[in-house]
Amino acid sequence: MNTTLTDPTKIKNAKLAIIAASIAVPLVVVVLFGVKIENVDLTFLPPIYATINGLTAVVLLAAVWAIRSGKRELHRSLIRVALLFSLLFLVGYVAYHMTSDPTIYGDSDGNQELSLSELEAVSGSAVYYYVLLVSHILFSVFIIPLVLFSYFYAWTGNYVKHKKWTKIAFPMWLYVAVTGVVVYWMIAPYYG
Repeated sequence: MNTTLTDPTKIKNAKLAIIAASIAVPLVVVVLFGVKIENVDLTFLPPIYATINGLTAVVLLAAVWAIRSGKRELHRSLIRVALLFSLLFLVGYVAYHMTSDPTIYGDSDGNQELSLSELEAVSGSAVYYYVLLVSHILFSVFIIPLVLFSYFYAWTGNYVKHKKWTKIAFPMWLYVAVTGVVVYWMIAPYYG
């Protein structure tokens, strides 16, 4: 148990900080998406942050294996790596979108418009792509407080609450990591 957070006031403040971060991070991302930085080429980032998403999924699965094997310290380390990977993903994703034009699913000629032939070419897969993309984005917002509270409860030694929160946080976090890779694979042919 972390003795620095046994004081009820400190615990309350930590919880308020988690709530504030859970609101601030998505809002900052939305604001930054409105910022366009010209003459900076970060078009190399999508395969990198997709790989980071894939690594996050692998690390999360390894963390579950570690805790089920009684390797608590390894579990802690792996979760910290997964948190770092998620942060790196977010920084890369936002940096890419601040410096690049949006990529439209199916826009094979890269003119930022879908022609009738382009639309017909992806009509069967577009629904799947957008369902995955929207669910990926929505879950990525919801996992912020879930992961932070799960981590907080483990850090303070409240393993009952940690397990309760993790039952929701883990599958959502894994879903976000895996769908991030799938969404990348689906959109990659349309990057300029």
